[in-house]
Amino acid sequence: MSGHRFIGQGGLPLAFDRYGDIDAAPVLLLHGGGQTRHAWGATARMLSDRGYQALSMDLRGHGDSGWATDGDYELAAFAGDISAVMAHVGKPIVLVGASLGGMAGLLATARAAPEAVRALILVDITPVPSRDGADHILAFMASAPAGFADLDEAADAVAGYLPHRPRPRNPEGLMKNLRRRDGRLHWHWDPAFIAATARDRETTSHQLAAAARAVTVPTLLVRGEHSEIVGPVEQAAYEEMMPHGRTILVPGARHMVAGDQNTDFGAALLDYLGEMAPP
Repeated sequence: MSGHRFIGQGGLPLAFDRYGDIDAAPVLLLHGGGQTRHAWGATARMLSDRGYQALSMDLRGHGDSGWATDGDYELAAFAGDISAVMAHVGKPIVLVGASLGGMAGLLATARAAPEAVRALILVDITPVPSRDGADHILAFMASAPAGFADLDEAADAVAGYLPHRPRPRNPEGLMKNLRRRDGRLHWHWDPAFIAATARDRETTSHQLAAAARAVTVPTLLVRGEHSEIVGPVEQAAYEEMMPHGRTILVPGARHMVAGDQNTDFGAALLDYLGEMAPP
């Protein structure tokens, strides 16, 4: 399952896990900023149990994928990586992207041949997400530049950021998201990614709006009921830009829909894929 590599834009190595039969219909799972491929574990297993090939990938600068030595974390670079993966897979694919992964998937879909993408699922992200909500996420990601003394300190930081989730009794699972450096624990992402994201917001906004209007493949927005990123205003903008798209509201979920309400999210995803014609 694990230990696989794709080669992304510019030769950057991208780590991924594969679930299910390599010959089955592929679904590429793209995590949000600050997450890793492990965020999709339950969803990937659910997909493979239903006969799909699930590919969960670490985005550039995250997890076990390479860091861009040139600091290229513009949205176009993430989309270029996805395009390279699609070419490697070599068959029509479903893209499922949360937050950053959804934005990159949207741009990659707009640039791809229509037959290359079977469907695009945007998980709590739209072409025009809430600025305040995005600021909150970036502030957390930039909040511990010196890292943490131990796992308990990291767990306290996460609990403060996600107060609606119970703090884990055993924080060992956080090690999937941390790296030990200089005797301290640091989040797995490249700090240059944070700076690039803040710097390129206006460019990214224009790219996403243009991409949304160009995409014609089946599109689904899965929105968390209490999301700080996608509210009624952002949903209305998505519906104007992508009138062919559908929306599903997941009760009780916030921005991290799959993590907050994984069972409901998985059911919505499988129902939507089940409505599509076989590949």
